Amino acid sequence: MVLVLVIGDLHIPHRVHDLPAKFKKLLVPGKIQQILCTGNVCDRETYEYLRTVSPDVHVVRGDYDESSFPLSVTVAHTPIRIGVIHGHQSVPTGDLDSLNAIARQLDVDVLVSGHTHTFQAVEYDGRFFVNPGSATGAWIGSYNGDPTPSFALMDIQGPVVVTYVYQLIEGEVRVEKIEYRKEPEPVREAPRPTAMPQSIPSSPGPTQSVW
Repeated sequence: MVLVLVIGDLHIPHRVHDLPAKFKKLLVPGKIQQILCTGNVCDRETYEYLRTVSPDVHVVRGDYDESSFPLSVTVAHTPIRIGVIHGHQSVPTGDLDSLNAIARQLDVDVLVSGHTHTFQAVEYDGRFFVNPGSATGAWIGSYNGDPTPSFALMDIQGPVVVTYVYQLIEGEVRVEKIEYRKEPEPVREAPRPTAMPQSIPSSPGPTQSVW
């Protein structure tokens, strides 16, 4: 079992001062093996905080990050392959067909993306797409009102990914569970020979020496 924290769009300190206190109480060191962050961390202190939760942190560059994070990351928890992008590469934003094309390009079973500040976990075309939303509930120009603060935990058990979404609604943390199972790869039969094998010739009889 591997427990992976999926988090992003923090926008600290530009839009929000800090993570919600009730989220911080849940994110204690020693329980989470890996962190996948969809970007827009925005400051060094927030990145260092994530490293106190788990030292294995993978961050991709968001459209407001000035750090030299990569645009995409791929990690493997056999047999599951997970890709991470910020999400602004998807046109239109959050479009499943566009995200599916990116997932095919990265050759992953699960694609984690952000940018919309809205949680989503859905299976599409045999792949699993997770958007953890904004962990701080940071405002976004195209959204009317304040987004709901959210993050996700993925419990990976072989080919099964159980995703728990944590949302802060009216001051209380609410949890929802979504399960994805990777279907086994079809077994391809070895091609059968079309020609009959030739019979093995018998050993030649003893020959007389010329000496």
